[in-house]
Amino acid sequence: MKLFVAGASGAVGRLLVPELVRAGHEVVGMTRSEAIAAVIRAMGASAVVADAFDREAVREAVLSARPDVVIHQLTSLGERNFADNSRIRIEGTRHLVDAAREAGVRRMIAQSICWAYEPGEGLATEDMPLDLAAPEPRQTMVQGVAALERAVSEMPEPVILRYGLFYGPGTWYERGGWMAEQVRAGKVPATEGVTSFLHVEDAARAALLALDWPTGAVHIVDDEPAPGTIWLPVYAEALGAPRPEIRSESGRGERGASNRKARVEYGWEPLYPSWRTGFALSLA
Repeated sequence: MKLFVAGASGAVGRLLVPELVRAGHEVVGMTRSEAIAAVIRAMGASAVVADAFDREAVREAVLSARPDVVIHQLTSLGERNFADNSRIRIEGTRHLVDAAREAGVRRMIAQSICWAYEPGEGLATEDMPLDLAAPEPRQTMVQGVAALERAVSEMPEPVILRYGLFYGPGTWYERGGWMAEQVRAGKVPATEGVTSFLHVEDAARAALLALDWPTGAVHIVDDEPAPGTIWLPVYAEALGAPRPEIRSESGRGERGASNRKARVEYGWEPLYPSWRTGFALSLA
């Protein structure tokens, strides 16, 4: 198939594009940087330069590509710009969906997250409501996620990948990443809030497999949701960082997510079933 990947140079995109090319697909990768366009071409894909906030540029890029499927991996998290990231989820997604529909595309595969649910007991499942009544600053994040998912659901065949918290190359959790620096400095306490992790290789592989998956939302997370009191000391040890302070508290909605749907109904098998081994391997 001919595939249009928006966000082709992000943490997931840079792993996904080569996977798609190896699988025999014709890939067009969108980036806002001409310098990065050369990197995308080196992966075996075509490249188009367009800013996600420029409606007409996105429209022209998609209409020119005439893809069979659009894969939405747009984010703005490299510099921890959460306002821009929410804006991308709202405006960037709107531009991409409108362009895809005009181009006659039926299927869109989109990156979402698994930690925007209402507070509650136990692991979140895909049918639970998003936390739209959350106070700020969480509300801005949740509203962005909700806007993204509503827009993508306008497509005839929407597939929404609610990813876990990324670790691995190109993420905050790599050895030179922002989280690693914070943990080494002793600035991150270990709390009782539960996190579902996902290695970026598994995120990229799921986007490839989703070309043939049913429509709707699905959690792409590893097998072991865990409170910070358990996972953070393991991560700190793998970094060679001091043992973190333990606190009896948790943030709103920090409940983790179940991957039963992906595992049982879709037959998805993560390459990194647990952060326990994943941290050690990715930080070695």
